[in-house]
Amino acid sequence: MSEFLTIGEPVVTFGATDADMDLADALNYKKILGGAELNVAVGVTRLGHSAQYISAVGADPLGEFTKRELAKENIGTDYMSETADYWTAFQLKQRVTKGDPETFNFRKGSAAAHLTADKLDGINFSDVKMVHLSGIFPAISQTSRATFRHLITLIEEHHVPTTYDPNLRPSLWESQEVMIETVNDLAKHGEIVLPGINEGEILMGSRDPEAIADFYLNNSERTHTVIVKLGAEGAFVKTDDGQSYTVPGFKVEHVVDTVGAGDGFALGIITALLEGLTMPEAVRRANAVGALAVQAPGDNDGYPTQAQLADFYATYEK
Repeated sequence: MSEFLTIGEPVVTFGATDADMDLADALNYKKILGGAELNVAVGVTRLGHSAQYISAVGADPLGEFTKRELAKENIGTDYMSETADYWTAFQLKQRVTKGDPETFNFRKGSAAAHLTADKLDGINFSDVKMVHLSGIFPAISQTSRATFRHLITLIEEHHVPTTYDPNLRPSLWESQEVMIETVNDLAKHGEIVLPGINEGEILMGSRDPEAIADFYLNNSERTHTVIVKLGAEGAFVKTDDGQSYTVPGFKVEHVVDTVGAGDGFALGIITALLEGLTMPEAVRRANAVGALAVQAPGDNDGYPTQAQLADFYATYEK
């Protein structure tokens, strides 16, 4: 039984420890576990909430590593399958001292890409209070896309609230046109939609936060709130009753790694709402977790516990 549920592909990441070197030149790597939706689950449990992760891994050393790392983070794997027929996805990731790191993925044909819809029929939704959906899992294969849509059907049958992050990964899609059409269609099922300002430009042709928000509010009667991520500037919020406001971000002196910041933002929203906080308070937490995330290496190393989050707030309020 868990209050939070998400579906995704675990990606074992071999992160280079040699700074600012091309992946071809780097010789030393540290093995960590990543994947956008998995990152959200990690952050949710660190902040004291229960989580289940729907996925599949190969019957291989990386699959075993994945299961052990999930156990360390107290993430439930009741709905994780294992298969000897396909492998666990992995990637190489550059270490940089400035900007975004280069990555190279080995995920085509992975175990998660072969996760079929029938594997979801045993899910117990009785205690689930929030489901997080992302545009990545439906991008990895036609099978995963069908499985994702089946999960949406189950979620809506059980009336569980949803967050939806477009999480664009153009390299995983057949074409940009298919990506835009599918991601926007799936966004119709998000009650809270979380596009970034750069994603808005790709998905609907504007960098204007209010125009992006209006697009997704008009996209579906199910969507009641759109939160547009503005990077260091914070986030713009608009609701279906016409309210709109900006929640400022937190100033960060030194950015170490931007990967995982958007997932940190999502988990900030999710955990705050699970705790009954208001939307402005939730967005403030989202901004805080995102700021902590970019100051640490790795995909989710910077995600805080409740005590660490309180310390962060106290530091900024001095």
